[in-house]
Amino acid sequence: MTLQTKHDKDDGLMTQQRGQWGTRLGFIMAAAGSAVGLGNIWKFPYMTGENGGGAFLVIYMVCIVVFGFSLVMAELVLGRMAQKTPVAAFREIAGRRWSPVGGLAVLTAFVIDSFYVVVAGWTLAYIGFEASGALATTNSETLSATFNDLIGSPIQPILYAGAFTIACAAVVIGGVGSGIERASKLLMPVLFVLLVALVVRAVTLPGAAEGLEFFFVPDFSKVTGETLTAAIGQAFFSLSLGMAAMVTYGSYIPRERNLPADAFAVVSLDTLIAVLAGCMVLPAMFAAGLSPGDGGAGATFLVLPAVFDAMPGGALFGVAFFSLLAVAALTSAVSLLEAVVCYLFDEYGLSRAKATIGSSVALFLLAIPSSLSFGLLAGAKLFGMSFFDLLDYVTSSIALPLGGLLTALCMGWVVGPRAAQALSPAGRSAPRWAAFWLFVLRFVAPLGIGWILVQGLIG
Repeated sequence: MTLQTKHDKDDGLMTQQRGQWGTRLGFIMAAAGSAVGLGNIWKFPYMTGENGGGAFLVIYMVCIVVFGFSLVMAELVLGRMAQKTPVAAFREIAGRRWSPVGGLAVLTAFVIDSFYVVVAGWTLAYIGFEASGALATTNSETLSATFNDLIGSPIQPILYAGAFTIACAAVVIGGVGSGIERASKLLMPVLFVLLVALVVRAVTLPGAAEGLEFFFVPDFSKVTGETLTAAIGQAFFSLSLGMAAMVTYGSYIPRERNLPADAFAVVSLDTLIAVLAGCMVLPAMFAAGLSPGDGGAGATFLVLPAVFDAMPGGALFGVAFFSLLAVAALTSAVSLLEAVVCYLFDEYGLSRAKATIGSSVALFLLAIPSSLSFGLLAGAKLFGMSFFDLLDYVTSSIALPLGGLLTALCMGWVVGPRAAQALSPAGRSAPRWAAFWLFVLRFVAPLGIGWILVQGLIG
């Protein structure tokens, strides 16, 4: 394994050699795992359902090609050029005045992870609910009461969030090769197998064909400005952009690796899993006689259990689905925690163990008020929002698009030709299409991301 760490006992200091991905497959699985999260498995299907089905899918795919691929490469190439944390990467590659952009990305990763583990903890609870038969009903009031009892409890969801945080820390503390890469090689195939099995079950249900038609046959008469905004936003956020994860993972890529090919593999795998999630959820909802927009973001916990109960073998289907969600959440949460840990041991010389334990404890402490905002602190409002909603709004509507916008401008205008050259393995000339890539970063991506930022601020 290529990860090497040496300890210097003198003066109690630790000098660490940065890890590198042991294999191309390991990096692709880890980076795709970072991108593939709850947003792909539960958000993409309901976003598609709420925005016209096939037309949204087509626009989303265009956005992935135009925005997503270009920005993934920008973040990966920045990390590989510097071989350091996002803060140091911006400072060394673009100049000291750009280092706050890296700081914003690391802070965003930490804040997102703090409420992400809360929702991820709910998936752990629902695995148990499905297995015990507690969700064996199609009664919406019963399902709503079960969900509200869970999230309103002052103890239970915090314990689940704590368990999930410990799982993340256990992976990250193992390092790049022995921890993240090894776990990703195991978890991503498990996720894919579970997803394919669930898709096969969903599309063979009576009435599922109507859901597939809704998903794959576009009706552009349903497209509005909101559809475009939703598609750009989903393409941007589903790839873990603007939250330090891709820059951090890029810093572990050897300079001789073909970065564009790796980035293409990551984006393709992420998109494939999102489409498979649509093939799983939408046909199942149509088969159960539900509208594809029913339940909105809450469809995962309030609507889908009723879908599972209404089908043969539904309990097994439900356990598999929430297990899938938990795995997807873990791979994403690990990448966010790794971004924070990388910053601590790069900038302050902390050992990986100390950085992981310290950041995990802080993460869990911030997760507590997020969890309690659904129960004991439900009446406490900041700027008219609960603590959970405030963190979600600040990161999703402001920090992420702002960080992505600044990254595109920095890599397109400030780093420019150096970034194009760094796309290729060491010693090779820049690819012929690099000029178009820079054009996207300079003009196209800022327009799209700026639109998201404006919509978030005025929405």
